[in-house]
Amino acid sequence: MIFCDSTPAIVEWGSEEVVVPYKCPTDGRVHRYFPDVYMKVRDRNGNIQKYIIEIKPKKQVEGPPKSPKRKTKQWKYEVLVYAKNKAKWKAAESFCRKRDMKFLILTEDHLKV
Repeated sequence: MIFCDSTPAIVEWGSEEVVVPYKCPTDGRVHRYFPDVYMKVRDRNGNIQKYIIEIKPKKQVEGPPKSPKRKTKQWKYEVLVYAKNKAKWKAAESFCRKRDMKFLILTEDHLKV
């Protein structure tokens, strides 16, 4: 997180500091989701914007796994991970909307220098 520490526009940041409750579709229970990064950023006009950021592999963000001819354990696992992630992200979007924040999902494509 050297980037966050060395970027003057980033006023405040933390790793896994925000807790977002979400209902898991696999067991129907409420769990706690800890997004990867909380960030407070000052724009060019001096306005402050708060972000909650999740960093995921692009493969997990693009959409549900394609249904193969043979339903393997790996495929079933990927389907469950996708369903849980979607529930987490929906809860995070609602959480942010209520607090005038923005929710972002970044992949390796966004992080390339």
